[in-house]
Amino acid sequence: MGERAIVRRLGCVDYTAALERMRAYTAARTPASPDEIWLLEHPPVYTLGVRARHRLAEMGGPIPVVVTDRGGDITYHGPGQPVIYTLLDLARRGLDARTLVHTLEQAVIDLLAGFGIEAGRRPGAPGVYVAERKIASLGLRVRAGRSYHGLAFNAHMDLAPFHTIAPCGYPGLRMAQLAEWRPEITSAEAGERLLQEVLRLLGYTEVAQS
Repeated sequence: MGERAIVRRLGCVDYTAALERMRAYTAARTPASPDEIWLLEHPPVYTLGVRARHRLAEMGGPIPVVVTDRGGDITYHGPGQPVIYTLLDLARRGLDARTLVHTLEQAVIDLLAGFGIEAGRRPGAPGVYVAERKIASLGLRVRAGRSYHGLAFNAHMDLAPFHTIAPCGYPGLRMAQLAEWRPEITSAEAGERLLQEVLRLLGYTEVAQS
């Protein structure tokens, strides 16, 4: 029997509300607390990771900007982009942050392979890429051996907001999305299939859903 996780399908959730909820769960958990994996989307928002705080003064316009505590630089979240947050006790699982990042990347690569799309990694630039364009972004926070934040996958969304930023801190980086190759796959279906890949690769075979 594998590890048990609570899976939460939360729909569309304000980014700040989700962040506060992740922080609260991580701060309150005990050695007996179950791991949780959340599947959700966010209304339009730019988020600044720990390497992007200096960009706050540059931001403007109708899309809100949130300074957060995840790793990485600046990115955009919006409808049509499934997000998977991994609230895991890494120490209990014998994992480290690098292994978790690699596992989340592999989940996207395996998902895309199932759609007949070849994807891969780029050295020194976490995420998943298709033909030099980024289709999935990652950012984690680990406190006392426990992780939160996670993975965002461009499925069926408006990519225009990425054009006004240097995604993940890379000027000129172009973004891709699943809809370019498989337009019939909804973001909801893509998110669910990606969730199943994450559960499989992390070894969660007994899942309590709520």
